[in-house]
Amino acid sequence: MSMKIRKIAVNVEETHREIGREISPATRKAVAVAVIENPYAGIYQEDLSELMEMGAELGGLLGDKCVAALGISPSEAESYGKSVMVGENGELEHAAAILHPKLGAPLRKAVEKGAALVASSKKMGSPGQVLDVPLGHKDAAYVRSHFDGIEVRLNDAPRANELMVAVAVTDSGRPLPRVGGLTHEDAKGEDGLR
Repeated sequence: MSMKIRKIAVNVEETHREIGREISPATRKAVAVAVIENPYAGIYQEDLSELMEMGAELGGLLGDKCVAALGISPSEAESYGKSVMVGENGELEHAAAILHPKLGAPLRKAVEKGAALVASSKKMGSPGQVLDVPLGHKDAAYVRSHFDGIEVRLNDAPRANELMVAVAVTDSGRPLPRVGGLTHEDAKGEDGLR
């Protein structure tokens, strides 16, 4: 496999104040994006295993970049998510091939454990369009305080023959969570739900 990466971008968002209240410590989200050439742009390909292998490589690469950007150890990561925007000469199944079969295991390794499903989204798009990356608690899907998301946008991606692949990691939930439910501190992380 010879994945062709055109660019990688990493962004960290910190929320210090919300609705006039100080958030201490600040809630933090990191998102890492890789813009890659789509080897199947413009053609129908039955076997998408090349994209699946790219997903495996990108899960670890982008997950590690998020953890490093937050300056935390993998065990301190609390939530994660993944998303792909497909350029106009591709198809949604290309995003599915990147995201689902193999990206999860190396991402889970980057954040240590990850018992819960990785929230994901996929869409077709063009340069400068916003890609939403959904977030959920990495070990317990019922932790409502971690239902969240982060946007990413690159002014020149994805081009028609590209895929824009994003992974997000947080070290916290939303600022000022108060809708109840299981807390991060009480989550067991054994079944991916609780």
